Amino acid sequence: MVDQPLYRTLVDLQDLVTTRTTSFWSERGVKSVHLPITTNSISSPMGLGSDSLPVEIDLFGERTFLADSMQFMLEYGCRLSRNGAWYLMPSFRGEDADESHLNQFFHSEAELPGGLENCMDVVDAYVRSLAAGVMENLSEEIRELAGSTAHIEQMLAMDAFPRLTFDEAVAHLGDDPYAVEQHDGWRTLTRHGERRLMQEISPVLWVTHFDHLSVPFYQAYGDAEQRTALNGDLLFGIGETVGCGERHVDGAQTRAALAHHNVPEESYDWYVRMKQGTPMHTSGFGLGVERWLMWVLNHKDIRELQLAPRLNGVALTP
Repeated sequence: MVDQPLYRTLVDLQDLVTTRTTSFWSERGVKSVHLPITTNSISSPMGLGSDSLPVEIDLFGERTFLADSMQFMLEYGCRLSRNGAWYLMPSFRGEDADESHLNQFFHSEAELPGGLENCMDVVDAYVRSLAAGVMENLSEEIRELAGSTAHIEQMLAMDAFPRLTFDEAVAHLGDDPYAVEQHDGWRTLTRHGERRLMQEISPVLWVTHFDHLSVPFYQAYGDAEQRTALNGDLLFGIGETVGCGERHVDGAQTRAALAHHNVPEESYDWYVRMKQGTPMHTSGFGLGVERWLMWVLNHKDIRELQLAPRLNGVALTP
C-alpha cells in the first residue's frame, strides 16, 4: 500500500479536507467542538427510510452506542456558539459494508442558526471550496488517478446546483419500478433513481422535502399536513453525498414528531428538555468524506479508500 500512488494521494486529499474545512468555518466564525464517539441517544438510524443500523457496545455495564452522528451534540454546541458548530470525526454504522457503505467512515458535519435554505447555500459554498482546493493543489495527481478532472471543473463552473422536491423527482422518474421504493405511507429513492436524476437532470443536484416518515423524527415539517420534511440530499458522484435538514425549534414540536414516528421519548428526554429550555431555529448537514473521495477520484469501491480498513465482525490489524 505504501508504494501505491492512490494511497499517497489519499493522504493528500484527507489533509486537504481537514485544512480546507477548518479555514472554511473559521472564516464564518463557526466553532469546532470536540465531542465523544459514544452516546446513549442515536440519531441517524432513527428514520424508517434509513439504511443504517446503530453499533451497540457494552461500556462497563452500560448499554452504549458508538456515534453514527453527533448531530444532537452539534445542536447543543449551536446554543453555546452563536454562529454554529462543526466537527470532522469518525462515524460508526452497523449495516454490512459494500461498494458505497463503510462500517467506519469520516463525517464532516455542522449545525448552523437559520433554516434549510440558508444551510443548503452554505453546503453549496463548502463543496465548491473543497473542489477548488483539489484543483488548486492536486489537479495533476487526480488526473493521473481518475483519468480526468472534468467532473470537478464542471461542478465549479455551475452557477447553481438545481433543486427539485422529492415529489418532482418521483414525477420525473415516472413509472420506473426500480427508481422509487414504495412503503406504507412513505417512499425513498433508490440508488438507481438517484443515478437517473444525475444523468438526466444534472450531475450535481438537490432533492428536497422527502416524505417525513422516511427521515429521522428530528427533521422539521415541510408542510401543514406534516407529510414532508424540511430536508435535502445533495446528489453527486455515487449519489447522496450530503444530507441536510432543518430541526424542530422547541420541545412541543419535538415531542409531537417523536409520537408521529412511534419513537419512545425516554431515550431523547435530554434532547426534548434542551429544545424546551432553549428553543432555537437551526439546521445542519453531514458530508460523507469517503463518498466525496469516491467522486474526486472517480473510484467505484468505497472500501478501497481507507488507510486502515475496518469491517464489522472482521479482526483486522493494525
